[in-house]
Amino acid sequence: MPEASNDYRVVVFGAGGVGKSSLVLRFVRGTFRENYIPTIEDTYRQVISCDKNVCTLQITDTTGSHQFPAMQRLSITKGHAFVLVYSITSRQSLEELKPIYDQIRDIKCNMDSIPVMLVGNKCDEVQHREISMQEGGELAKKWTVAHMETSAKTNHNVKELFQELLQMEKRRSVSLQVEGKKCKSRRRDKLKGKCTLM
Repeated sequence: MPEASNDYRVVVFGAGGVGKSSLVLRFVRGTFRENYIPTIEDTYRQVISCDKNVCTLQITDTTGSHQFPAMQRLSITKGHAFVLVYSITSRQSLEELKPIYDQIRDIKCNMDSIPVMLVGNKCDEVQHREISMQEGGELAKKWTVAHMETSAKTNHNVKELFQELLQMEKRRSVSLQVEGKKCKSRRRDKLKGKCTLM
């Protein structure tokens, strides 16, 4: 079955345990889970406004391991925008994003037209901070991408992350639907959670 052409695909990358799934679930379903469950790949969908029409925001939550390089390349090839997540409590998690950024740059070539957000998650854990906001911002400037700190746990900057990412899109006009609408999730199978704002 061919993919719908009105899908806007956002791919979320980062090391295991940085909170990629937590950010996506907090945004799509408004929930947070304390326990860590490793992800292979999950896709979530939400209705958004795109060029004054309704289209689907498709968020791909990727694995934190490097065991699936073909899946990673495919996600980059099909992605329209990228969220690169590190934990502010783990310098290693920031280091692990560098080869992913390089691969996105190699596959996409012209990064000027590709929305990319470098995200320091777990900003609620200031007592364990290893990466300053300034250091994250400097790397983002070097890569010429946007930067933001979030907390999936406290819901700090989660919606703002996706709003800003969509506002960075220059090829077409995309934005989130009207605020205040409830999100209904339906579990269709074990691997894919889908969510639509209506």
